[in-house]
Amino acid sequence: MQYQYLIAGLEDITLTSGTTLTEEQLLQQFQDQLSKHDWQLLSTLFVTTDDDRIVKMAEDYRLRAEEADEAILLSEEDLRTQMLYEWGVKAKNQLLRQWFEFNLNINNVLAATICRKHGFDIAKAIIGNSETAEAIRKNRNQKDFGLAGTLPEINDILHLADIENLLDREKMQDALRWRWLEEHTLFFNFEIENVIAYYLQSKILHRWDNLTMEEGQRVFRSLVADMKKGITFEDEK
Repeated sequence: MQYQYLIAGLEDITLTSGTTLTEEQLLQQFQDQLSKHDWQLLSTLFVTTDDDRIVKMAEDYRLRAEEADEAILLSEEDLRTQMLYEWGVKAKNQLLRQWFEFNLNINNVLAATICRKHGFDIAKAIIGNSETAEAIRKNRNQKDFGLAGTLPEINDILHLADIENLLDREKMQDALRWRWLEEHTLFFNFEIENVIAYYLQSKILHRWDNLTMEEGQRVFRSLVADMKKGITFEDEK
């Protein structure tokens, strides 16, 4: 189903423009105009680790592990996070599945890089059993975790790990996410995928509503510009 009038009526947003609509106002607009099926797809993004369904998935996972006499290395919080990603990658929409997988990859690579840098156990930080997660566990001593050929964003994510200032790192992550959404909706035309991307981008902007100082905006624009240029790493000797 196409949403030409809905999308055409939305304000244009960019990483530095901000948005005048609150999340509640935007969602009300979407709920009024989306089909029931598409609203349910969008609702996939509202699920949190405290959701009863995610909690139940975590409980079932622990029970199966106990019955199989298998150790669980993850904390309760990380286990619920894993269940949330497993929920997301089973969504009935390709963009949603890819979005959850993309964010899981970012989190896993960053966690593994930080663990390696500080001598922590990588196995206790990696979530899920995806191809990327398994590659990280197997190639923990390689600079790119053996992901150069399978994860297009690996160099960008590794660059994130090198940013010492946590606020700057978060902003750069959101710049990477914004770019990913633009690239993965390029060939959709007023479809639910465009609505999903707009909602996710508006959430990014709402995260930084308090970033109003001129210097903060300048730094943000600089980070976005650097991200768009792309960053490469030399192979480890």
